[in-house]
Order: sequence, then structure tokens, then C-alpha cells
Amino acid sequence: MPSDVSPGQIDSFLDIHSGWIRDGESITKTYVFGDFNEALGFVVRIGVSSEVADHHPDIDIRWNKVTCVLSTHSEGALTSKDLTLAAAFDDVAG
Repeated sequence: MPSDVSPGQIDSFLDIHSGWIRDGESITKTYVFGDFNEALGFVVRIGVSSEVADHHPDIDIRWNKVTCVLSTHSEGALTSKDLTLAAAFDDVAG
């Protein structure tokens, strides 16, 4: 199925939201925090956002670093769901 966002819309998102990198049909960002407790708190907060959106990222925690990967697997493409959730993660991170 085709994506509901154009390549230009994805490029614009990446220009505005620093740190997100496109890798094929996914976007990835690593957030860095002061310690494990801050990183874990972030994961809990984005977990709530993800559950509300019914759209779930791949999350990797490495002490003070959290890497999030978003892709709409059911569509086989990046979609507006990915971009919206990525922006929400940036808001949570502050």
C-alpha cells in the first residue's frame, strides 16, 4: 500500500525535527538523558502516547540513551502515524 505522506512531506518533517533520520521505510532517533532513571521515565511517557495512538515504536534503552524506530509495518511505508508520533516523542523529551 502506498504511504499517505509524500517524500517531500517526510523531508520537511526531518528538516523541522532534528535528530530523526530516515532509514528506508522507517525513521529513527536517539534521545540522550542524564541517567537511566530519566531515560526510563521517557520510555514510560512515550509508551502511554503510543498506546493512545495505537501505534507502537521499536524502543531500545541503553543506560541514558533511548533509540526509537517508527514505521507503519502494515502499510510497508512511512505514514502520517509515524510522523505524528515522532513529533509527540519530541514534545515529551522537551
